[in-house]
Amino acid sequence: MTSNRAITGQVTYYYLHSPIAVSPRLRSIHRLQRIQAHMMSSHGEPEVLLDKVGRAGVITMNRPKVLNALNLTMIRQILPQLKKWENDAETDIVIIKGAGGKAFCAGGDIRAVTEAGKVGDSLAQDFFREEYTLNNTIGSFKKPYIAFIGGITMGGGVGLSVHGRFRVATEKTLFAMPETAIGLFPDVGGGYFLPRLQGKLGLFLALTGFRLKGRDVQRAGVATHFVDSVKVLHLMVNLGRSVKAAVRSHVHFKVDFIAAGQEHFLSPNRLFSASSMEGIMQNLKADGSEFAKKQAEVLSKMSPTSLKITYRQLQAGATLSLQEVLVMEYRLSQACMRGCDFYEGVRAVLVDKDQSPKWNPSTLEEVSEQSVDECFSSLGEKDLTL
Repeated sequence: MTSNRAITGQVTYYYLHSPIAVSPRLRSIHRLQRIQAHMMSSHGEPEVLLDKVGRAGVITMNRPKVLNALNLTMIRQILPQLKKWENDAETDIVIIKGAGGKAFCAGGDIRAVTEAGKVGDSLAQDFFREEYTLNNTIGSFKKPYIAFIGGITMGGGVGLSVHGRFRVATEKTLFAMPETAIGLFPDVGGGYFLPRLQGKLGLFLALTGFRLKGRDVQRAGVATHFVDSVKVLHLMVNLGRSVKAAVRSHVHFKVDFIAAGQEHFLSPNRLFSASSMEGIMQNLKADGSEFAKKQAEVLSKMSPTSLKITYRQLQAGATLSLQEVLVMEYRLSQACMRGCDFYEGVRAVLVDKDQSPKWNPSTLEEVSEQSVDECFSSLGEKDLTL
């Protein structure tokens, strides 16, 4: 397997290389089986390492060649181990990190989910259900949970880190939620943590997929702390002895200072304050600044359906618990599996790489409120249960 990347707008996507899709259903099923084999089984080294170092449980995502992309096998190993450590008197803290130095976790292996959705395979339900259950377990974890988010942290990697008590960024951290560019939405609890960032910053990040880097990840409130990458190993060693002492002596605490010229902190409060997606676009077009022009250009490339779903998701999520948000997001995930933009977005960005998705509907105005409402409707017995 080799790692590839495709760039669209301000977002870099990482994914597994596999043959380009062909239309016949039989070949689609065959391809799904091959990709599922990558998602569901381990080849060579374990895909996730679960260790005890002193009184610390340590989780290491161990797929550096694909930037530690999260798959179902990894989820099914991490979840029961977390529950075991939570009830273990010999475990005081849990640390989670990524192998290889380039990424904490660049997201989920969405290729298999895409193929599963096309042919009605249960993986399209199982992956989201079990991933969100893991996100909820992290969010309610009773012991200190410390995520070292050095390197690329996107999508599924955000869900593995942001709901824990401590998130430690370094100068190498790159954070983004790029889902609207592939016909999806910022899930894994994005509807909970994003609207709780300062002002309209979370909405801006959710809609545009803007990338935060280094200390900005801490300034935004995504990370709770910042440490120079050369000190990370020393900090991890000391954490097993005393969490409070190690954090105080090695980590810079969150600051509210915002450097001059960082428009991605200051401008969203004004430009992204509107009662609808159409209103945000009007604000951007009327403003005339280079920043506003750039964001209008970025948003014009995103799935209109995804933008409207995401806007509503963050509106609702601002007053919901994490559990309630995850139930809502599971409904949205299955709506995306039933729709067409997700498959078209993956085709355009990850498969054919022409960066020219044909969204349906193609404009914000064509996306009806009724169609958005339907995405949030109950799945009955198929709803996520936490």
